[in-house]
Amino acid sequence: MLNKKSPLIMGIVNVTPDSFSDGGCYLDAGKAISHGLRLIEEGADILDIGGESTRPNSETILVEEEISRVVPVIKGLAGKAPFISIDTRNAKTMIAAIDAGANMINDVSALRHDPEAVHIVADSGLPICLMHMKGEPKTMQDSPAYGGVVVDEILAFFDERLEFCTKHNISSDKIIIDIGIGFGKTLEHNLAIIKNIDKFHKFGCPVLLGASRKSFIGELCNENDPTKRISGSLATAIYGLSQGVQIFRVHDVRQTRQAFDVHNAIAK
Repeated sequence: MLNKKSPLIMGIVNVTPDSFSDGGCYLDAGKAISHGLRLIEEGADILDIGGESTRPNSETILVEEEISRVVPVIKGLAGKAPFISIDTRNAKTMIAAIDAGANMINDVSALRHDPEAVHIVADSGLPICLMHMKGEPKTMQDSPAYGGVVVDEILAFFDERLEFCTKHNISSDKIIIDIGIGFGKTLEHNLAIIKNIDKFHKFGCPVLLGASRKSFIGELCNENDPTKRISGSLATAIYGLSQGVQIFRVHDVRQTRQAFDVHNAIAK
């Protein structure tokens, strides 16, 4: 997964009407494909294509609708980037996406939503990103709480998920872990997890940070417009880079790539 280089930038292609930052912008397949091609030109190593919004308070959609949104886009972008990731928690969508040319799976439920998903991942042999989420998208931000130290609870979550994957013939060298910023977490939770993100290297899997334009930045900076949170997104990404994070899921690929290039030049 990381043989090419590190860090890797995952560009976001939301083929949805209701994603928190760019919902409706790329619902048309042609626009989504053009957006994906632009992200590749800007330096994206991975394109993450999703057809169901999992923002707070989002509604579940029919799997058939999700498939109809993502498959034409994947077909239009397959082979254009080293990795085409399907952002889904549904096994049927995973199958359709793989058939269309996807070669990576990104499941926000960490294979807990659909009992068939783990078998699809195992049989495919493709990389799988497991994300921590407290609860379900529709209600996850309704007073999220943790029994003890939030970082310790999420570390224990990944211990259990990796054991589950091993039992189902998914090897650890195929697994990426995503700490799930904004998925069932308060501002304080998000900050604590990011500050301690280096602890998640204990699993020996690539760590993904997806903090781009998220609401914790808006809370810190009093900015309600997600498109105006680029500076905060870059600050978070640079901190993650300094802590050894290997993959960054972002909306603003060009700006992130430039920030990394300058950081790395200085560091060398």
